[in-house]
Amino acid sequence: MRYPASLVWFRRDLRTFDHAALFHALTASNVVYCVFIYDDAILASLPRADRRVEFIHGSVAELDRELRALGGHLLVERAVARERLPSLAAELGVDAVFTNADYEPQAVARDAAVAQALRAAGRAFHSFKDQVVFARDEVLSQAGAPFSVFTPYRRAWQASLARDPAVLEPFDTHAHAARLAPPAGPPALPALEDLGFERTNLATLGIRPGAAAGSALFEDFLGRIAQYDVARDYPARKGPSYLSVHLRFGTVPIRQLARSAHELASAGAGGAGAATWLSELIWREFYQMILHHHPRVVTDSFKPAYDAIAWEQGPQAEELFAAWCEGRTGYPLVDAAMRQLNTTGYMHNRLRMVTASFLTKDLGLDWRWGERYFALRLNDYDLAANNGGWQWAASCGCDAQPWFRIFNPVTQSEKFDPDGRFILRYVPELAGLAGKALHAPWLAGGKPGYPGPIVAHDAARRLTLARYAVVKQAA
Repeated sequence: MRYPASLVWFRRDLRTFDHAALFHALTASNVVYCVFIYDDAILASLPRADRRVEFIHGSVAELDRELRALGGHLLVERAVARERLPSLAAELGVDAVFTNADYEPQAVARDAAVAQALRAAGRAFHSFKDQVVFARDEVLSQAGAPFSVFTPYRRAWQASLARDPAVLEPFDTHAHAARLAPPAGPPALPALEDLGFERTNLATLGIRPGAAAGSALFEDFLGRIAQYDVARDYPARKGPSYLSVHLRFGTVPIRQLARSAHELASAGAGGAGAATWLSELIWREFYQMILHHHPRVVTDSFKPAYDAIAWEQGPQAEELFAAWCEGRTGYPLVDAAMRQLNTTGYMHNRLRMVTASFLTKDLGLDWRWGERYFALRLNDYDLAANNGGWQWAASCGCDAQPWFRIFNPVTQSEKFDPDGRFILRYVPELAGLAGKALHAPWLAGGKPGYPGPIVAHDAARRLTLARYAVVKQAA
């Protein structure tokens, strides 16, 4: 069906190239408007200084520039999206709204409400897959059931790709850009302060928003992807891609990333690193699939028996949690990781596992406490991945770390930051210590200005094994 006029609703897809909804709107419509709405249903709960909002703000400005270079423009508003979208469609006189699917439960409910309102007014609502390669029910077991273990899911994902390699082909949106609605005047984008938010240290950190920055990061990563399988574990090395925030807000297309990794891995040109990175992209989709099929994981353990665990509660537990949040546990690697998160909004993936294990299995605190804190602080916060990672660390998720496996924060520190380069970047008060003393200062009599350990790991380990015994009994 061809529409006289349509509207593309941008959300987690802040780019013009290889954009599924924009492509389909342009090829099915005579005129295409574009809009981004700062959704008050989301913004109202955020702190006034939020790096994610600043990242979005910069990316939206670049998106408008991209659209204007193509002959179009971006309408930008602040409102409750589920209320404003239908009324905006009426004001513009469009016949259909095109958007890319968002799989988080609240987003699914929002989109259902918008679709219902549009259809009641005689307008169409079209949603397309864009933030994942395979979504919802597209990768299932031979019995037609969702997977709960990653390795067979990964094999099935790769088999699906082998059957349909065209799923990674880009959408040539720019070829149809002549159908974009021309701007009626100069840009009228709200300033960050007009939205009620403050500038953060995003620029100081060197985190650049927008699609151009995402593309530059990806090009840089391709030059070192072959070493990714090893380098990714060392927080003081330039090992990761640093693309997670761009993936979160769609300033890079997943098809491009997965296609490049797949081609390099298949040709043997990317070493073991390309295959490992592709596997990490598949992990992302695995958790998206779990959230789709099991939305209860937002509040409950994937493995119900683990909800019987009696986590620590009360004032002492809250004091331990505060020490963990603020990076003053007395364990240098844990503290450095938490301070990195608080200072930058980023945490190295290896350290996400270490800090999560420490919260749940050294401090005996509910994984939901940590999940919520990461949700508040992470620039790249993604519900499915964050929830999946926390449940993995707490052993209550699908294909999780066994409950009796507990990271030793000192040995993790010695193995993955042997010279203490990362530690000293965020815990400078430990300067002058070296060797074992840097990883466990209390063994050298402590360091003035730095706290002693808030728990003894060996004793905490014994308590954790007893705490998790309820799971063993249930099995």
